[in-house]
Amino acid sequence: MTTNESTAATIDTPRRRTLGSTGPAVFPLGLGCMGMSALYGTADRAESLATIHAYLDAVPDDTSALLDTGDFYGMGHNELLINEALRTAPAAARERTLTSVKFGALRTVEGGFTGYDGRPEAVRNFLAYSLQRLGRDHIDVYRIARVDPAVPIEETVGAIAEAVEAGHVRHIGLSEVGADTLRRAAAVAPIADLQIEYSLISRGIEDEILPTARELGIGITAYGVLSRGLISGHFARDRALGAGDFRGMSPRFQGENLHRNLDLVEALRKVAEGKGVSVAQTAIAWVLSRGEDIVPLVGARSRDRLAEALGAIEISLSAADLAAVEDAVPAGAAAGERYPAAQMAHLDSER
Repeated sequence: MTTNESTAATIDTPRRRTLGSTGPAVFPLGLGCMGMSALYGTADRAESLATIHAYLDAVPDDTSALLDTGDFYGMGHNELLINEALRTAPAAARERTLTSVKFGALRTVEGGFTGYDGRPEAVRNFLAYSLQRLGRDHIDVYRIARVDPAVPIEETVGAIAEAVEAGHVRHIGLSEVGADTLRRAAAVAPIADLQIEYSLISRGIEDEILPTARELGIGITAYGVLSRGLISGHFARDRALGAGDFRGMSPRFQGENLHRNLDLVEALRKVAEGKGVSVAQTAIAWVLSRGEDIVPLVGARSRDRLAEALGAIEISLSAADLAAVEDAVPAGAAAGERYPAAQMAHLDSER
């Protein structure tokens, strides 16, 4: 944590936030566990477990920890990792931990993605496997990772609602959907939250999706708050991405796009240094400042990165600070799309 005594701000972030009007109260930062199993190259299993334990330890007793995963992260590996972390954590920590699970992605043996399945029978099948791998009798927030274009969202959400009635799921979530889909889903059953990318360089939800979610009483769990490490302040221009790191195919990490985006990071670094905090803490604090209905997910894979992220809760951004941050990284300034074209085509939120 880089905040020093002379520049540390007053702690004014409440120690809990609620996922929408119907969801649970959680710690202001959730832990996204994807990178511990997939898509960012090789992960250190022991350090991953230690990081989850450190996160659980950091969450006060009067609120809940939020662990976010997907059943397709490492083809079930991530759920098994969370199972192990919770089994080896103190009982009190287990009891106040909530699981958020995405499902529906179809994979190949080689690791490719071939689409999404949102049929009711598929929902029930995916859920059964996740409960077994997690070693739990329910999932706290359950959501399809991407809308299945062949299945009306009403049918997918209806199947999750049946699981809620059966006690296998506590709350219904959505992921990367647009305003119209959000309304259609909310007409079927209460939706606790929408998981969607939101950061200083990914602000598309502000135009229509975020206002619609607020109108409907739906919270936001914001992933990609550090844009996969791009705006963390730790990503070097000459960094070589290893095999299995999907950022190697991400437009924002390519060629001139990367250099333009890292120029934005250097501008943000000047603002952060003026407050005596890190770039990552500033970027996370900005997302926290956007509203108490927003819970950022941090994808820390080590205890050091987690400690840095947790420091963002301690930071208060004044109106002048916010203006400086947004002058450094203006809306729409990012170079490149947030996913390759083939993956962008799966995003209902981008239509």
